[in-house]
Amino acid sequence: MNVLLVFAHQEPRSFNGALRDIAVRTLTENGCEVAVSDLYAEGFEARATAQDFTRRSNPKFFKYQAEQRDAAAGGDHGFSADILREQERLLRADLVIFQFPLYWFSVPAILKGWFDRVLAAGFAYGGGRFFEKAPLYGKRALLSLSMGAAEDRFGPSALYGDLNWVLHPLRVGTLNFCGFEVLDHHVVHGPASMTPAQREEVLERWQKRVCSLANETPLPFMKAFDPVQPGHSAGTKGAAM
Repeated sequence: MNVLLVFAHQEPRSFNGALRDIAVRTLTENGCEVAVSDLYAEGFEARATAQDFTRRSNPKFFKYQAEQRDAAAGGDHGFSADILREQERLLRADLVIFQFPLYWFSVPAILKGWFDRVLAAGFAYGGGRFFEKAPLYGKRALLSLSMGAAEDRFGPSALYGDLNWVLHPLRVGTLNFCGFEVLDHHVVHGPASMTPAQREEVLERWQKRVCSLANETPLPFMKAFDPVQPGHSAGTKGAAM
Protein backbone atom coordinates (compact mmCIF):
# COMPACT_ATOMS: atom_id res chain seq x y z
CA MET A 1 0.00 0.00 0.00
CA ASN A 2 1.26 3.47 -0.88
CA VAL A 3 0.54 6.08 1.79
CA LEU A 4 0.82 9.86 1.77
CA LEU A 5 0.90 11.58 5.16
CA VAL A 6 0.10 15.29 4.97
CA PHE A 7 1.50 16.85 8.15
CA ALA A 8 0.27 20.30 9.19
CA HIS A 9 2.00 21.30 12.42
CA GLN A 10 4.75 23.85 13.00
CA GLU A 11 6.67 21.79 15.57
CA PRO A 12 8.10 18.40 14.59
CA ARG A 13 8.50 17.45 18.29
CA SER A 14 4.83 18.11 19.05
CA PHE A 15 2.32 15.39 19.88
CA ASN A 16 1.13 15.62 16.29
CA GLY A 17 4.74 15.00 15.32
CA ALA A 18 4.80 11.90 17.51
CA LEU A 19 1.61 10.62 15.85
CA ARG A 20 3.21 11.26 12.46
CA ASP A 21 6.42 9.44 13.38
CA ILE A 22 4.59 6.38 14.69
CA ALA A 23 2.43 6.19 11.56
CA VAL A 24 5.44 6.47 9.23
CA ARG A 25 7.50 3.91 11.17
CA THR A 26 4.65 1.42 11.58
CA LEU A 27 3.50 1.62 7.98
CA THR A 28 7.06 1.25 6.70
CA GLU A 29 7.68 -1.77 8.93
CA ASN A 30 4.51 -3.31 7.49
CA GLY A 31 5.80 -3.00 3.93
CA CYS A 32 4.07 0.22 2.87
CA GLU A 33 5.66 2.92 0.77
CA VAL A 34 5.24 6.17 2.72
CA ALA A 35 5.67 9.77 1.54
CA VAL A 36 5.37 12.74 3.91
CA SER A 37 4.26 16.23 2.91
CA ASP A 38 5.51 18.34 5.82
CA LEU A 39 3.71 21.54 4.87
CA TYR A 40 5.40 23.95 7.28
CA ALA A 41 8.87 22.51 6.83
CA GLU A 42 8.52 22.59 3.04
CA GLY A 43 7.18 26.16 3.10
CA PHE A 44 3.95 25.22 1.36
CA GLU A 45 2.05 28.30 0.16
CA ALA A 46 -1.44 28.48 1.63
CA ARG A 47 -2.73 31.24 -0.63
CA ALA A 48 -4.38 30.48 -3.97
CA THR A 49 -2.96 33.08 -6.37
CA ALA A 50 -2.01 33.63 -9.99
CA GLN A 51 1.48 32.36 -9.09
CA ASP A 52 -0.02 28.86 -9.02
CA PHE A 53 0.14 28.72 -12.82
CA THR A 54 3.00 28.85 -15.28
CA ARG A 55 0.88 30.99 -17.59
CA ARG A 56 -2.44 32.77 -17.30
CA SER A 57 -5.16 31.66 -19.72
CA ASN A 58 -7.00 34.91 -19.24
CA PRO A 59 -4.61 37.78 -18.39
CA LYS A 60 -7.49 40.29 -18.25
CA PHE A 61 -9.69 38.63 -15.62
CA PHE A 62 -8.47 36.15 -13.03
CA LYS A 63 -10.80 33.27 -12.15
CA TYR A 64 -8.95 30.69 -10.11
CA GLN A 65 -11.15 27.69 -10.88
CA ALA A 66 -11.01 28.37 -14.64
CA GLU A 67 -7.23 28.66 -14.50
CA GLN A 68 -7.08 25.35 -12.61
CA ARG A 69 -9.10 23.60 -15.31
CA ASP A 70 -6.84 24.94 -18.05
CA ALA A 71 -3.69 23.96 -16.12
CA ALA A 72 -5.04 20.44 -15.57
CA ALA A 73 -5.67 20.14 -19.33
CA GLY A 74 -1.92 20.47 -19.95
CA GLY A 75 -0.17 22.16 -22.81
CA ASP A 76 1.95 25.20 -22.06
CA HIS A 77 -0.41 26.24 -19.27
CA GLY A 78 0.42 24.25 -16.14
CA PHE A 79 0.58 24.24 -12.36
CA SER A 80 3.43 25.59 -10.25
CA ALA A 81 6.10 23.16 -9.10
CA ASP A 82 4.81 22.79 -5.52
CA ILE A 83 1.29 21.92 -6.69
CA LEU A 84 2.61 19.41 -9.21
CA ARG A 85 4.76 17.80 -6.50
CA GLU A 86 1.76 17.33 -4.22
CA GLN A 87 -0.48 16.08 -7.02
CA GLU A 88 2.13 13.50 -8.01
CA ARG A 89 2.41 12.32 -4.40
CA LEU A 90 -1.37 12.12 -4.20
CA LEU A 91 -1.72 10.13 -7.42
CA ARG A 92 0.72 7.50 -6.12
CA ALA A 93 -1.14 7.11 -2.81
CA ASP A 94 -3.76 4.51 -1.98
CA LEU A 95 -4.33 6.12 1.44
CA VAL A 96 -3.84 9.72 2.57
CA ILE A 97 -3.52 10.50 6.30
CA PHE A 98 -4.04 14.13 7.28
CA GLN A 99 -2.32 14.87 10.61
CA PHE A 100 -3.21 18.25 12.13
CA PRO A 101 -4.46 20.15 15.20
CA LEU A 102 -8.05 21.37 15.04
CA TYR A 103 -8.22 25.16 14.58
CA TRP A 104 -11.62 26.86 15.02
CA PHE A 105 -13.52 23.64 14.19
CA SER A 106 -11.46 23.26 11.02
CA VAL A 107 -7.95 22.72 9.68
CA PRO A 108 -4.97 25.09 9.95
CA ALA A 109 -4.77 27.62 7.11
CA ILE A 110 -1.80 25.85 5.53
CA LEU A 111 -3.80 22.61 5.21
CA LYS A 112 -6.85 24.47 3.90
CA GLY A 113 -4.50 25.91 1.27
CA TRP A 114 -3.40 22.37 0.38
CA PHE A 115 -7.02 21.41 -0.27
CA ASP A 116 -7.66 24.61 -2.27
CA ARG A 117 -4.57 24.38 -4.44
CA VAL A 118 -3.87 20.65 -4.81
CA LEU A 119 -7.43 19.33 -5.21
CA ALA A 120 -7.77 21.45 -8.32
CA ALA A 121 -10.67 21.67 -10.74
CA GLY A 122 -9.91 19.39 -13.66
CA PHE A 123 -7.56 17.32 -11.52
CA ALA A 124 -9.68 16.19 -8.55
CA TYR A 125 -13.18 17.08 -9.75
CA GLY A 126 -15.10 18.91 -12.45
CA GLY A 127 -16.89 18.31 -15.72
CA GLY A 128 -19.54 16.19 -14.03
CA ARG A 129 -16.91 14.17 -12.17
CA PHE A 130 -17.49 14.19 -8.43
CA PHE A 131 -18.22 11.71 -5.63
CA GLU A 132 -18.14 8.22 -7.20
CA LYS A 133 -17.25 9.64 -10.63
CA ALA A 134 -14.39 11.82 -9.34
CA PRO A 135 -10.89 11.17 -10.74
CA LEU A 136 -9.59 10.17 -7.29
CA TYR A 137 -12.41 7.71 -6.55
CA GLY A 138 -11.13 4.59 -4.82
CA LYS A 139 -8.45 6.30 -2.77
CA ARG A 140 -8.91 6.39 0.98
CA ALA A 141 -8.37 9.16 3.51
CA LEU A 142 -8.09 9.44 7.28
CA LEU A 143 -8.36 12.57 9.41
CA SER A 144 -6.03 12.28 12.41
CA LEU A 145 -6.26 15.32 14.66
CA SER A 146 -5.61 16.70 18.09
CA MET A 147 -7.53 19.35 20.00
CA GLY A 148 -7.42 21.10 23.34
CA ALA A 149 -11.06 20.42 24.18
CA ALA A 150 -12.01 17.51 26.41
CA GLU A 151 -14.01 14.66 24.91
CA ASP A 152 -17.16 15.56 26.88
CA ARG A 153 -17.36 18.90 25.05
CA PHE A 154 -18.57 17.02 21.97
CA GLY A 155 -21.82 15.12 21.56
CA PRO A 156 -25.41 15.63 20.35
CA SER A 157 -26.30 17.71 23.42
CA ALA A 158 -22.81 18.90 24.42
CA LEU A 159 -21.50 22.46 24.23
CA TYR A 160 -19.71 22.07 20.88
CA GLY A 161 -22.15 19.67 19.25
CA ASP A 162 -21.45 16.36 17.55
CA LEU A 163 -17.87 15.97 16.30
CA ASN A 164 -19.20 14.19 13.21
CA TRP A 165 -21.06 17.39 12.38
CA VAL A 166 -17.85 19.42 12.88
CA LEU A 167 -15.93 17.14 10.50
CA HIS A 168 -18.72 16.81 7.93
CA PRO A 169 -17.45 19.62 5.63
CA LEU A 170 -14.03 17.92 5.43
CA ARG A 171 -15.23 14.36 5.13
CA VAL A 172 -18.10 14.91 2.70
CA GLY A 173 -17.74 18.37 1.17
CA THR A 174 -14.04 17.95 0.40
CA LEU A 175 -12.91 14.32 0.55
CA ASN A 176 -16.02 12.40 -0.55
CA PHE A 177 -16.66 15.05 -3.18
CA CYS A 178 -13.23 14.35 -4.68
CA GLY A 179 -13.83 10.59 -4.56
CA PHE A 180 -12.08 9.61 -1.33
CA GLU A 181 -13.56 6.88 0.82
CA VAL A 182 -13.01 8.16 4.36
CA LEU A 183 -12.03 6.01 7.32
CA ASP A 184 -13.33 6.86 10.77
CA HIS A 185 -11.40 9.77 12.24
CA HIS A 186 -8.71 9.52 14.90
CA VAL A 187 -8.93 12.19 17.60
CA VAL A 188 -6.72 12.96 20.59
CA HIS A 189 -8.32 15.25 23.17
CA GLY A 190 -6.09 17.49 25.29
CA PRO A 191 -2.64 15.91 24.82
CA ALA A 192 -0.99 18.89 26.55
CA SER A 193 -2.82 18.08 29.80
CA MET A 194 -1.99 14.36 29.77
CA THR A 195 0.63 12.69 31.91
CA PRO A 196 3.57 11.04 30.10
CA ALA A 197 1.99 7.65 30.80
CA GLN A 198 -1.34 8.74 29.31
CA ARG A 199 0.36 10.08 26.20
CA GLU A 200 2.27 6.82 25.80
CA GLU A 201 -0.99 4.86 26.05
CA VAL A 202 -2.58 7.03 23.35
CA LEU A 203 0.42 6.52 21.07
CA GLU A 204 0.30 2.75 21.59
CA ARG A 205 -3.39 2.68 20.63
CA TRP A 206 -2.62 4.70 17.50
CA GLN A 207 0.18 2.31 16.55
CA LYS A 208 -2.18 -0.67 16.86
CA ARG A 209 -4.75 1.05 14.68
CA VAL A 210 -2.20 1.98 12.03
CA CYS A 211 -1.27 -1.70 11.74
CA SER A 212 -4.85 -2.52 10.68
CA LEU A 213 -5.72 0.45 8.47
CA ALA A 214 -5.60 -1.63 5.30
CA ASN A 215 -8.42 -3.80 6.65
CA GLU A 216 -10.73 -1.05 7.91
CA THR A 217 -14.14 -0.44 6.38
CA PRO A 218 -14.70 3.17 5.26
CA LEU A 219 -17.57 5.26 6.55
CA PRO A 220 -20.77 5.32 4.43
CA PHE A 221 -20.22 7.05 1.10
CA MET A 222 -23.18 8.99 -0.31
CA LYS A 223 -23.13 8.43 -4.07
CA ALA A 224 -24.26 11.42 -6.07
CA PHE A 225 -25.49 9.41 -9.03
CA ASP A 226 -27.68 6.97 -7.12
CA PRO A 227 -31.44 7.49 -7.43
CA VAL A 228 -32.49 10.51 -5.39
CA GLN A 229 -33.03 9.60 -1.76
CA PRO A 230 -35.41 11.40 0.59
CA GLY A 231 -33.82 14.56 1.89
CA HIS A 232 -30.99 14.53 -0.67
CA SER A 233 -30.54 16.09 -4.10
CA ALA A 234 -28.55 14.07 -6.63
CA GLY A 235 -25.64 15.64 -8.41
CA THR A 236 -25.24 18.76 -6.28
CA LYS A 237 -22.50 20.23 -4.15
CA GLY A 238 -23.43 22.50 -1.29
CA ALA A 239 -20.27 24.62 -1.45
CA ALA A 240 -19.80 25.34 -5.14
CA MET A 241 -17.02 27.76 -6.01
